[in-house]
Amino acid sequence: MAKQIIFSGTQPLPAIGQGTWYMGEKSAQYVEEVNALRAGIDLGLTLIDTAEMYANGGAEKVVGEAISGRRDEVYLVSKVYPWNAAGPSAIQACEQSLKRLKTDYLDLYLLHWRGDIALEDTVSVMQQLVQQGKIRRWGVSNLDYADMQELWRVTGGRECATNQVLYHLASRGIEHDLLPWCQQQKMPVMAYCPLAQAGRLRSGLMNHPVLNDLAQQKGVTVAQLLLAWVIHHEGVVAIPKAGSVAHVKENALALEITLKQEEITLMEKAFPAPGRKTPLDMV
Repeated sequence: MAKQIIFSGTQPLPAIGQGTWYMGEKSAQYVEEVNALRAGIDLGLTLIDTAEMYANGGAEKVVGEAISGRRDEVYLVSKVYPWNAAGPSAIQACEQSLKRLKTDYLDLYLLHWRGDIALEDTVSVMQQLVQQGKIRRWGVSNLDYADMQELWRVTGGRECATNQVLYHLASRGIEHDLLPWCQQQKMPVMAYCPLAQAGRLRSGLMNHPVLNDLAQQKGVTVAQLLLAWVIHHEGVVAIPKAGSVAHVKENALALEITLKQEEITLMEKAFPAPGRKTPLDMV
C-alpha cells in the first residue's frame, strides 16, 4: 500500500503531493498545468500546495481551474506573504487566495517565511481565520528549530499543523534538530524542492553514478528514487512540482517504491548529512 501521512490529526494523505511553484507564469502552459494537476488528483495525489507569491496569484488560478467541481477530493494548501501575515492584511490576502482558488475555505494556510511581524500576531489572525471558516488549519514554512521553539511558547502556537521546508538528498541539514523535533511532536514536515530545484545541486543528483546505478537496478528513474528517499522518513510529505501529465505519473509511481536499508545507506553515503547545525536552506 502507498505510504500515507496523517495530517491535521485525522486525515490520511498520500506522502507525495503536488507543488505548483512556477505554475501560472506562462499562459501557453495553462491548459497543460491544469491537466497535470487533474491527472495527479486522479492518481491520488490529492494534496495540492500553492501560494499567493507564485506568479503573483497565477498559480492559485491554475489550481482553482484544476479543482473546479472536485474541491472535496483535494487537501488544499496555500501560503501568505510574511508582510500580509497579521490583522486585516491577512484576512484580505486569504480572501483573495480563496477567490483565485474558487473555493470558500483552505484546508491549510501557511506563513510562507518569517518576516518582521510577531509570531503572536500571525497566530492570532490564523485563529481568527479558523473561526471565520476560511481555513481549517494553519502552519508555517521555512521556520528553523529556534523559530519553532519560539512559536511553541506563543499562546495557540502549538496548533501549528506543519512546517514546510526545503529537503532533498543533497540538502539534509534539517536532520540535525528540526526534523527529529517535528517527528517528536507528530507534526508532518512538507518537503519542498524534493528533487532539488535547479542548478548544480539538481545536476549533481540526477547525474550521480551511485543514484543512476541504483535506479537502473530497481527499474525506476533517479527522480523516483529521490522521492522515495524523502518520504521514507517518518512524517515527511514530498511536494514536487509537476507541470506535465507524464511527470505526475512518474511522481505517483514513487509512492510504491520500497527502499531497503542498504539502499538508503548507499544513497546517504553519496550525499552525507552535514553532521552539525547548519542554516536552513531556502529558495
